[in-house]
Amino acid sequence: MTDPVLRLLDVRLTLQGNAGPVDILKGITLEVGRGETLGLVGPSGSGKSSLLMLMGGLERATGGTVQALGHDLTAMNEDALARFRRGNMGVVFQSFHLIPTMTALENVATPLELAGHSDAFDRAAAELRAVGLGDRMDHYPAQMSGGEQQRVALARAAAPRPALLLADEPTGNLDGATGTAIMDLLFDLRDRHGATLVLVTHAPELADRCDRIVRLRDGLVVGEDRQQKRAAE
Repeated sequence: MTDPVLRLLDVRLTLQGNAGPVDILKGITLEVGRGETLGLVGPSGSGKSSLLMLMGGLERATGGTVQALGHDLTAMNEDALARFRRGNMGVVFQSFHLIPTMTALENVATPLELAGHSDAFDRAAAELRAVGLGDRMDHYPAQMSGGEQQRVALARAAAPRPALLLADEPTGNLDGATGTAIMDLLFDLRDRHGATLVLVTHAPELADRCDRIVRLRDGLVVGEDRQQKRAAE
């Protein structure tokens, strides 16, 4: 791969459990190309979400190297990681992680303000309109449905126009129809901004929308499938 956005080399993650150390990831080597959509699949406990957290610098590897956009995340301190994420990554979780005392507009604009964008509120409003919430900007999370809250989370992730979008079971708390609409929006945001997308999902129909699927089991990569449909389109 000539232009990897993510490069993981022999990445390991060991956490302390009640009964002693637990090996979560046992040596993952993986590259993700610029503009690629990658689906991470596998049974519960296989290490999918942990791997995504390492890619985003939200968890620190206990072995190996994680590089994103040419930067070694394993060598950064927490402040440097936070700055790097703010400028280069958008992250969407199963839980929406919205600030309950802020409106939808404020939830999207505040991270942009912290990153020094003078057009934070204009950009936030544009992203909220793009996900169909132009008439809900002044609503608080408690006044919104689960699907609407996840749309706010998508707008917040996309507003910095990140090179890398990471999504961890973004439809896990939503019903089928709402989840499908959210995934349509996520792929649309990815296409509109030209971002690389890494998606953790249990749903085969969502994984099938990705260019490549990597299968995990017991903290190891056990298989990989490259989709042919994009090349045929």
